[in-house]
Amino acid sequence: MLDEITRAVLSREEVARYLQGTHGESGMAARERIEGYLEELCTTQRYSIYRALKHPLYPILRKIERLGENVDIAKAATRTGRVVYASNHKSHTDYLVEPLVLDDNGIRPPIIAAGINLFGGPLGLIHRHVTGAIPIRRNTKDPVYLITLKAYVAELLRKHDFFFYPEGGRSYSGEMKNPKTGLMHAALQAEHPHLVIVPTAVAYDLVLEDHVLARQRVKRTQRAFSRELAEMVRYAVGYRSRAFVTFGKPISVDGIDPHSRRHVLDLTHATMKAIGRVVKVLPTAVVASAMRPSITRRALIDRAETIVDTLRACGANLGVASGAQAVDAGVEPLESRGIIVVERGRIRVRDRNVLRYYAHTLDHLLESPSPHTH
Repeated sequence: MLDEITRAVLSREEVARYLQGTHGESGMAARERIEGYLEELCTTQRYSIYRALKHPLYPILRKIERLGENVDIAKAATRTGRVVYASNHKSHTDYLVEPLVLDDNGIRPPIIAAGINLFGGPLGLIHRHVTGAIPIRRNTKDPVYLITLKAYVAELLRKHDFFFYPEGGRSYSGEMKNPKTGLMHAALQAEHPHLVIVPTAVAYDLVLEDHVLARQRVKRTQRAFSRELAEMVRYAVGYRSRAFVTFGKPISVDGIDPHSRRHVLDLTHATMKAIGRVVKVLPTAVVASAMRPSITRRALIDRAETIVDTLRACGANLGVASGAQAVDAGVEPLESRGIIVVERGRIRVRDRNVLRYYAHTLDHLLESPSPHTH
């Protein structure tokens, strides 16, 4: 017997057209493939367990101080209609931190889009049966899958809010990536009468897998999640960070034609720009951008001051008021992470690839990004 959402997806116009052979495949084989993908996408959100989830995950979450900004925006948006949260993507911990900021403030939890590589083992069971995450095959071009995914998301939005990452995966370089339009298109296909996009930004003093990401950028290869997870556990020793989750002004989708590629593309890029404007600028990023291979503390403060002034002029969401404050707050965590070292009155670079990762997080805010010659 077909469940409600499967029946709804199969009855959607775009799916019905495919079953009629508009893409060269029809009949029972096409239906079986669609139903197979629907089974893969199927997810359940158990709110009571979801609220308790922070306790088994306490060993990780206790290392991250969650700080929500402009939370009233999200509250107001959920009171007036259906919400699609679109966020930048920094870390695997995003999937925990961002929904829990909503939960901390009594905001209904959204369904989350997550890479299918995260759905193996116990973590996959948690995503599929507790948090309500749906597995996404990011790089597939299979038209059956893409049609099914978009139809499934559109139907989910009838009952749930939705949280996704337009960049697709995490940024290996630290900078914001060009967005993909697939899930934005899927959300628009729901044609919900009271739908808004809430730009959401997450920023960490230190990203848990910073060394892993920086290495993968240099090698241009992606490791299996199981191996990456093992490395993350190693780098979690002594790890502490704040995580700022900031909500931006809702973006209306009124007048957006979900069947227009140009409309969908323009909306996606406008959303990414809005996300970039509300990303919290933290001391570690300012210090990383100001660093040189070897520099005195005084010179570092002066360079950081210039960066802070530039960011203030462009209306950035500053987490520091001055270059001195950035250096006072940013040097110690970078040194404890093995990225820089302070010796004989000078501050030197120890791991330039990871330092560049943090420096790149400001590139979208600086008209002339630092050449990062450290």
